[in-house]
Amino acid sequence: MTTDIASDPLVSAIRARIPAVRLLTEPIDREGYRLDETSYLRAGLPRAVALPTTTQEVVELVRIAAELRVPIVPRGAGTGLSGGAAGIDGALTIAFTAMDRIIEIDRENLVAVVQPGVINAHLKEAVAAQGLFYPPDPASFETCSIGGNLGTNAGGLCCVKYGQTRDSVLSLEVVMADGTIIRTGGRNLKDVAGYSLTHLFIGSQGTLAITTEATLKLRPAPPPRLTMLAFFATLESAGAAVAGLAAAGLSPVTLELLDQFPIAAADDMNDLGLDRTAAAMLMIESDMPGVAATAELEMAEAVCRTAGATDCVRAADTQEADWLRQARRAAHYALERLGEVRMEDVGVPRSRVPEMLRAIESIAARHDVRIGTFGHAGDGNLHPDLVFERGDPTAEAKTEAVKKDLYRAALDLGGTVTGEHGIGSTRREWLEIQRGPDAVRVMRAIKAALDPLGILNPGRVL
Repeated sequence: MTTDIASDPLVSAIRARIPAVRLLTEPIDREGYRLDETSYLRAGLPRAVALPTTTQEVVELVRIAAELRVPIVPRGAGTGLSGGAAGIDGALTIAFTAMDRIIEIDRENLVAVVQPGVINAHLKEAVAAQGLFYPPDPASFETCSIGGNLGTNAGGLCCVKYGQTRDSVLSLEVVMADGTIIRTGGRNLKDVAGYSLTHLFIGSQGTLAITTEATLKLRPAPPPRLTMLAFFATLESAGAAVAGLAAAGLSPVTLELLDQFPIAAADDMNDLGLDRTAAAMLMIESDMPGVAATAELEMAEAVCRTAGATDCVRAADTQEADWLRQARRAAHYALERLGEVRMEDVGVPRSRVPEMLRAIESIAARHDVRIGTFGHAGDGNLHPDLVFERGDPTAEAKTEAVKKDLYRAALDLGGTVTGEHGIGSTRREWLEIQRGPDAVRVMRAIKAALDPLGILNPGRVL
């Protein structure tokens, strides 16, 4: 790696061929792009950080990197939790924070066209002002970017009803590893011309192409949500309620779970008066119109009480519902106030949620680690958070041991080692265990065909 920036051929080429692009070369500036939110990882220091504003600037950056055989790390807002946007020594990080324009909101066709640096919450606000709704709803929606959501196929609180990010995408504009620009679709709701390249690139974490624009599906804005909390004396009864809601055919817009540890942490942080004696809590929301929402929550309450709920309470108004929703979103950050947190991301079929909860409890006891579990129980996606005393010298070894047991338990239940955070660099060895060697061989063939020099986010996913 060249250490003299003044004579670095990469830096010289970028400055000569794209003088308008902002380029960070000072070590203190590059340091801020070393890690994503997976803060416990060991990551490299980018060789340089470019902040383009146009697709053509991205094209030229990719061409320069290809000519010099320099790896590229595409980066959104840096809120990822799998190391997918962490720095690589000697690599060029392309950060998309300056490509943050909402290009168009097309009410007639219910689509929005955006650059990848647009913050999820900003898009939601912009379309809401026109009576529309963009469903993908990660817990970090106030800070995460659309490009990052596309890279990981992000999930969130609304997945149980509206699906993951890929379910709200019609088309992408991407820059390939040789600098070619392609579009993968258009504004048609139905389009089966050729392979579904859109879905191939979504979730690929920048290893196959670099997204520079997205055409996203919008919906008419639903009514304000009705919100209910159900408290349970045991994790098993909460898990049984989740399975029971699915079996009853209910599709609430939100079905979230917190166990006792994050309930208390969230209550300490937000002073909401939650039942801290409960072993688990479900937050259930309906966005159906009129009396249908009330009916849906009544049916959900009946299922919860049959499963053993000790209490069911409803938000008095939209403000109280928003406070409760924000408390759920902040569960991870509430735990971070209590120590060093390492967040995991596993998924199982909804009917197996009770067994996964029991497995997490057993794993925590076996390794003598505090684990607070919360997550999107409605689609089987759980986030066990490992909480250590700050500076605990055993944290790294225990994290690795607990991860192995969590992933094995999820796979044994027919689940996945990542529901929404992505393989990135933290779960690479588990991809073949879950998918099998033949599936990974096909993935490697696709990678080699689209990125023959191996410069796009190397070492991530595969």
